[in-house]
Amino acid sequence: MASPAFPEPPPLQPPTTFAHAEALLDGLHARKDSWVKTPISERIRLLRACMETTYAVGPAWVADACRAKGLTEEQAGEEWVAGVMVTLRNLRMLAESLEQGAAPKLPKVERRADGWTTVKVFPNGLLENLMYTGFQGEIWLEPGKEPTQGKLYRDKAAGHFEPGKVALVLGAGNVASIGPTDALYKLFLDDEVVIVKTNPVNAYLGPHWERAMQPLVDAGFMAFVSGGAEIGGFLCHHSKVDSVHITGSDRTHDAIVWGPPAEQARRKAANDPVLKKPITSELGCVTPVLVVPGDWSESDLDFQARHVAGMVGNNGSFNCNAAKVIVTASGWKQRESFLNKLQAALAAMPPRRAYYPGAMDRYRAFLDHYPQAKPLIPAAAEVVPWTWIPNVKPEAGEYALTNEAFCGVLSEVTLQAADATAFLKEGVRFANEDCWGSLSCCMLVHPKTEKQLPKEVDQAIASLRFGGIGVNVWPGVIFGSCSLTWGAYPGHPLEDIRSGVGTVHNTMLIDEPHHCVLRAPFRIAPPPLWSAGHKNLTPLTKALVEFEHDAGLWKLVTGVLPQAFRG
Repeated sequence: MASPAFPEPPPLQPPTTFAHAEALLDGLHARKDSWVKTPISERIRLLRACMETTYAVGPAWVADACRAKGLTEEQAGEEWVAGVMVTLRNLRMLAESLEQGAAPKLPKVERRADGWTTVKVFPNGLLENLMYTGFQGEIWLEPGKEPTQGKLYRDKAAGHFEPGKVALVLGAGNVASIGPTDALYKLFLDDEVVIVKTNPVNAYLGPHWERAMQPLVDAGFMAFVSGGAEIGGFLCHHSKVDSVHITGSDRTHDAIVWGPPAEQARRKAANDPVLKKPITSELGCVTPVLVVPGDWSESDLDFQARHVAGMVGNNGSFNCNAAKVIVTASGWKQRESFLNKLQAALAAMPPRRAYYPGAMDRYRAFLDHYPQAKPLIPAAAEVVPWTWIPNVKPEAGEYALTNEAFCGVLSEVTLQAADATAFLKEGVRFANEDCWGSLSCCMLVHPKTEKQLPKEVDQAIASLRFGGIGVNVWPGVIFGSCSLTWGAYPGHPLEDIRSGVGTVHNTMLIDEPHHCVLRAPFRIAPPPLWSAGHKNLTPLTKALVEFEHDAGLWKLVTGVLPQAFRG
């Protein structure tokens, strides 16, 4: 029961030598206390400067990513938005939060009757509300916690400075903004200077990331290295590295923390990790999509079929938050119609190169377990066809529910539920107990159904144990928002890490976040850019990059909105 054990590909960049890595660590170690004392004004200047260098490197960054993943110009928008735009947005929002004294105004705080406190952070401000009408993103705090912000910066203002530290960020190989935004979190929220190791899968991005973050590199607060497990192990255990953050597989996490597989059980039982430094992580998930039964129109069925297909197909399905299990109620009269439309939407998506190592082997393992699996497009070299696996048993331990496919597979589960009330109860139990991981999940619920069952829907959302919950929206948007938190549901111990521990992003600097919920209209309009068959993806995402680089009403009205309505 795990996320994949990814094979290490041949290096795309020359690996950094140990001697050079040592020199970079020496430089960071010498600057770690200076970073702690760096005032807010200088941090803002560095963030704004990095916005300019990130914007400048964008075209070359995207071009290399498209070559590596085999993307056409029409598909290049995925890299513009998930790489350049998210990184720019993260930089901009951190700068704006610091410009507001590390305590930006919160749009809304609510203390719920069940004890949770929710803090609305997205959308924030006039421009975001115009762009994301009907969305509401909340960070939930543990019961009894107060909605405070920027403790790190409050402590500094009071004259309290912690000793400087050096963090190692082990970047993921699938989404281009993960490495730089994880590094920004370590710098600006954990107050640690950072050395980033690229994943061998996307080592080609290392030079672009370094140029994007050049102001921080030149100031001695960030550095980049490339290479595989050897350089990673060298850095993890180096005496000048104080903490480690990893985005990837739980198996990689366990190899780092608990040592070789033959030693892990003994070490876990003895609570004797090989790595005794603080480690945070984001490690994947078998993401379920709970389809609450309701009275949907034909156009509702069409929209949500394209919506879910996009959750599967984005980035070739090499996303930790990709939809992996579609969950419906046996008593839903429109169930068969929806599932047929969903299969048709998947079949209409162009094939994608299976660029991530091991994809073919993982795909064949799913075919071996499920002879009923139905490829929806023809097989081809270097392509995992979009594949539908019907009638997966809703049982704990089921292969498709406990192994993250990390390729273009979507499993279908039917729960025995006569109506929405029964489905909400059983669906929450199923998602929490039978689907591996706790990173992300999605619930689709028609507004009529929610109006009829407001308490039941609210209770279901409150009961889901996932770090990011998307209601009528792909959880990947939570990652892209940057203001919401991104990470597993709290509580996984190191010996059973699952989706990981800790969070990143959180650009509004909320202290002690627990998890987050993002709600969207049932019919998002204009068509969301991740929806299958979007007609104007690349022009729209380029307009979003222009907006995030220099946010203003003019760029929204003349750039983003016209392109969005062409989708």
